[in-house]
Amino acid sequence: MNDIASSYAGKKVVVTGGGGAGMGAAAVNLLVGAGAQVHVLDIKEPAAAVTSHQTVDLKNPDAISAAIHAIGDGIDALFNCVGVPGNRTSDLDTFLINFAGVRHLTDEALKHFNDGGAIATIASNAGENWHAHADAYQELMEAGSFQQAIDWFEANQELLEPRRPTSAYRVSKQAVNAWNTLTAASRGERGIRQNAVMPGFTETPMGAEFRDVLGAGYFEEYPTPLGHYLRPDEPAKVLLFLNSDMASGVNGVSLMVDGGAAAALKSKELAKS
Repeated sequence: MNDIASSYAGKKVVVTGGGGAGMGAAAVNLLVGAGAQVHVLDIKEPAAAVTSHQTVDLKNPDAISAAIHAIGDGIDALFNCVGVPGNRTSDLDTFLINFAGVRHLTDEALKHFNDGGAIATIASNAGENWHAHADAYQELMEAGSFQQAIDWFEANQELLEPRRPTSAYRVSKQAVNAWNTLTAASRGERGIRQNAVMPGFTETPMGAEFRDVLGAGYFEEYPTPLGHYLRPDEPAKVLLFLNSDMASGVNGVSLMVDGGAAAALKSKELAKS
């Protein structure tokens, strides 16, 4: 991590979802340790000694804009780590927090970005298969405003699976992966890179909620080729890599970070065919 950490010394970075004890908090700890100026947006207080912390409702675009304005110019990197599983919010609120709010915040932050900066977003392996609905997600990319994103969600309810409690979460993360892929090239004029990670199951407070929602049977079938579920610091380290100088040629990538779970499931599927 030393070469990666050196990319952040003295840099101004913004982390959404950097409070609590999840992947965002792990990223904050690493960034503070690397000497970055860390500005956290989260409803929870960060444990680390950060430069600033603001409580922001990602369902409120005006509050998002005000928070970014308060941080001001000179942003070098943005880490979008905020997310909700969907069991404690409505389907629409899950979509707004996980996608629409993240997109709006990124658009606002870009107004204050230094050229050559970088954006890294936590998506999910649950959103990997967005290509199956590529036309719908292309329409979402063209629906650029916060209200237009709401209108899109309400007009595309067929993407939800009513009997799956994590359905809105899946759609929101498919939207993140589609957005990451389809808009990354447009940042290139300013030399700004945009990437995402797709974590598998991770031992975080939100992971504990997924345990309750999905049930024991799901985890009996979930493979752990490395012998453990992910720790929060493991996806966080990849986020720091993607936004660092070490990844200067990486752009528009949604990188699977799941300890090999998806590969194991695919191998099992092919063995049956």
